[in-house]
Amino acid sequence: MDKIDFSDKYFMQQAYKEAREAFNKDEVPVGALIVSKGQIIARAHNLTETLNDVTAHAEMLAITSAAENLGGKYLPNCTLYVTLEPCTMCAGALNWAQIGRIVIGAPDERRGFTRHQPSPLHPKTEVTTGIMAEECAELVKNFFKNKR
Repeated sequence: MDKIDFSDKYFMQQAYKEAREAFNKDEVPVGALIVSKGQIIARAHNLTETLNDVTAHAEMLAITSAAENLGGKYLPNCTLYVTLEPCTMCAGALNWAQIGRIVIGAPDERRGFTRHQPSPLHPKTEVTTGIMAEECAELVKNFFKNKR
């Protein structure tokens, strides 16, 4: 497992709360938040069904909110905490935003960006995985189990 900062679990817990909110809205339960200088500057969860917008992923909404908060489109000194591995679309947006670090809860073997080589992320982006992986994976699993 990657090196874990003491605050990684705290911030992932906050992202997990966002994922629970998505679950309660019958959205795919993914939560995300962006942290700058130890402060949460953006939080979001999936809203694709609510907004009828395939691009309304938690990461995309968090990027937009963080950029607005900081007054600029680049996020090199920020960390994204996300409960499920970002898809290729979100990874591409994170590349363009030049996010400094991404902390991922559960992997996504079907749609996650890590199955693509070369990586769609910015070359300077650091990635940490496995923070609250079991809880994050279980939430997604329960969501789709209820759908079937």
